[in-house]
Amino acid sequence: MERTEVLIIEQLRQGQEAAYKYVYKHHYTVLCRVAMQYVDDQFLAETIVGDVIFHLWEIRESLNITSSLRNYLVTSVRYRCLDYLKSNYNQKEIRISGVSSVDIPVIGYLQAEQYPLGKLLAQELEGEIQKAICRLPAECQRIFRMSRLEQKSYEEIARILSISENTVKYHMKKALAQLREDLHKYLITAIVFFFLHF
Repeated sequence: MERTEVLIIEQLRQGQEAAYKYVYKHHYTVLCRVAMQYVDDQFLAETIVGDVIFHLWEIRESLNITSSLRNYLVTSVRYRCLDYLKSNYNQKEIRISGVSSVDIPVIGYLQAEQYPLGKLLAQELEGEIQKAICRLPAECQRIFRMSRLEQKSYEEIARILSISENTVKYHMKKALAQLREDLHKYLITAIVFFFLHF
């Protein structure tokens, strides 16, 4: 193992901020690519990688890395992805404020007991989802609430609003795309902020 890596690992054990910045700078992008190969969702991949790095801080005092730091991190990300896929296979749909793990897969990950960073962020995510829904255009927001909060089918919504089902689908697609974009920005900012200020 290179001297630089030995030093970084020792700094990780000590909980030094510089070491975590180093991990983000030199490994974050590659780790996200690895996660994407498994979960095929950029938002979820970045969340899993953030959780793996957060876990380094949690176990810092007992951290034992005998291979290269990159290999250790890649292996950790792979295991997290496989755990997620396994637990999600037969998992019932999880909802926060009407947005489900089907709409945004990371929601299921955030609420899993074994992911502490996820649990912390899930509490904040509740409020952010409500704000994101309120930012949707009026008609789009109305249709989204009818679908996700009132559990109405697209056919029912179309009949109630005297519009076509295709129009309902259009508004739902637009709403979910906007929510993913808004919540993605929030979550990544929260993860990075935590590691730069813990």
